[in-house]
Amino acid sequence: MHHYNLLYREEEREMIPLCRDQGVGLIPWSPLARGLLARAGAPADTTRQVGDGARQEQLYGGSGDAAIIERVVETAHEHEVPPAQVALAWLLHQPGVTAPIVGATKERHVDDAIAAVDLALSEKELAFLSEPYLPRPIIF
Repeated sequence: MHHYNLLYREEEREMIPLCRDQGVGLIPWSPLARGLLARAGAPADTTRQVGDGARQEQLYGGSGDAAIIERVVETAHEHEVPPAQVALAWLLHQPGVTAPIVGATKERHVDDAIAAVDLALSEKELAFLSEPYLPRPIIF
């Protein structure tokens, strides 16, 4: 398992290439970046964020994050789907990813995860979503 989503992609440097080379499937955790990608563009006042703000700040808040979130929202509008489906679909388009750990707590979370499997993103859209990412320190 590894931490991997549109806002944290440091595993692309070494771990993901190694796993792919060795035929090991990838089971990323936090595919929606603690809900930031699911609620893209919405107020961030969930119980989890209020009680876990320091960890949230450690994990996310990089200089490219706002641009990525804006692009998730834009792509979601174009496909007429929730942002969570776009973020999960991006992840499922990444080589080697087999089963993201979604951490669903509501029925709609499961619905979004299932729908993301069938959401086809073009190469242009995948690049559009990925482009603003800037490397950051590795987080354990």
